[in-house]
Amino acid sequence: MGRKLVDVINERCRAEHYAYRTEETYLYWIKRFISFHGNRHPRELGTDEITAFLTDLAVRLRVSASTQNQALSAILFLYKKVLEVDLPWLDDIVRARRPKRVPIVLTRAEVAQVLDCMDGRYWLMASILYGSGLRMVECLRLRIQDIDFSYLQLCVRGGKGQKDRHTVLPEKLVPDIRQQMKVV
Repeated sequence: MGRKLVDVINERCRAEHYAYRTEETYLYWIKRFISFHGNRHPRELGTDEITAFLTDLAVRLRVSASTQNQALSAILFLYKKVLEVDLPWLDDIVRARRPKRVPIVLTRAEVAQVLDCMDGRYWLMASILYGSGLRMVECLRLRIQDIDFSYLQLCVRGGKGQKDRHTVLPEKLVPDIRQQMKVV
C-alpha cells in the first residue's frame, strides 16, 4: 500500500476525531483488504471484491460477527470518507453469525459482595461506576466541578465519541464524595 494512501487515511481519521485505536484498527483492515486482492489499489476494486473479502472472513477464517463488522466499517470508511466513492449496499455478503447470549448482570447481592471487598477511594469509585453508569475512564476524569450536589447529577465531559452528557449521582454517595473531597 502506497505511503500516500496511509497518510490520507490517517489524516481523515483525525479529521473525523476517531480514537487512535480506531485509526489503527481501520488501517489494519484496509491493509488486509488490499493485500487479499494482490495489492491492487482500492479504486480498482469494487463491490464484488469487498463481498469476496468479507465472505472469506466469515466462511474460511470463521471470524466473529463483530470482527467482520469491524472490517466492513473500515472498508466503508475507506471508500466513503477517503476515496469519496459511493458503493451500492453490499447485500451478497455472507455475514458471520452473532451468538445469542443472555447478558450477564450482577444481582444487587453480588454487587454488594464485590463492594464489600473494597474500601476507601476504590470503593467510592466502584460505587460511582455502578450507581451512575460511568465507564472507568469517565470516572477517572471526573473533576469537582463536574459534580452537582443540588441536582444530584454528574457531568461527564468528553465521554465516548467525545460527547458530553449528564448522569445521576446516587444520593447515598454524597457524604462519601464530600469526605473524599476534604481528604484531597
